[in-house]
Amino acid sequence: MAAKTYSDAEVEQRLKDELPTWRLEEGWIRRTYKTQGWKGTLMVINTVGHLAEAAFHHPDITASYAWVEVRLMNHAAKGITDSDFALAKKIEDVVMWQPGKEDGPLQGTPDDPRFAYIKYEKSGG
Repeated sequence: MAAKTYSDAEVEQRLKDELPTWRLEEGWIRRTYKTQGWKGTLMVINTVGHLAEAAFHHPDITASYAWVEVRLMNHAAKGITDSDFALAKKIEDVVMWQPGKEDGPLQGTPDDPRFAYIKYEKSGG
């Protein structure tokens, strides 16, 4: 049985509610992660690759020196499915994780340009 695909309006609403930093464009849900340079770009690519392989649901990835674009669409279903939303959420949670902002023992990356590798949105997401 084929996975349920969502209409553009349904996708837009789910993105607004669940993944506001993602967008629908040309039949894909997309997110561009800005990095501090090549090291951060490779770290994002490898993180996405690990999560995609673990999920056995593979996005398209485009990258340059200081950014990575992740695109998800279910090729078999020819549209956006729950699998796309689930993987996008996992990618977002892991790539944008800032343990230093949580009440826990991990300090997170120091606020020092020598250690910066990803550009976190100021809005907290």
